[in-house]
Amino acid sequence: MFDPSREQARNFFIETWRKQQAGEVLTPIEHLAADLIAQHPEYHTLLTDPESLTREFSPEDGQINPFLHLSLHLAIEEQLSIDQPPGLRAAFARLQLRLGDRHAALHDTLECLGETLYNAQRTRSAPDGAAYVECVRRKGR
Repeated sequence: MFDPSREQARNFFIETWRKQQAGEVLTPIEHLAADLIAQHPEYHTLLTDPESLTREFSPEDGQINPFLHLSLHLAIEEQLSIDQPPGLRAAFARLQLRLGDRHAALHDTLECLGETLYNAQRTRSAPDGAAYVECVRRKGR
């Protein structure tokens, strides 16, 4: 199982963006990450700043951690590609149809994934895949 450190995860996005901008060859997962980064121009400057490897992003200060945001996006793309948890792909398709925008649907799904992960941490249990899919379904109604 791949379990990168915070610095490794951040460096993955920084290096992927650097390679994309330099026109270098990207791996399939880097292609996906570069596409996600391209959809978030607000992060482009940050991804070229070496200090971003150690910067803290505090929710208490109203900051969104761009590396966490991109990581959750990437996780959702992988989940959709294998329909895991089961039913996620269909629930997402309904949500996307309702919103008429894939990126907006990804952000709504990201909220559900974040809630699911928060609940799992709070209760010290495994993430509830069924609750996650149900959250996406509710948003798609």
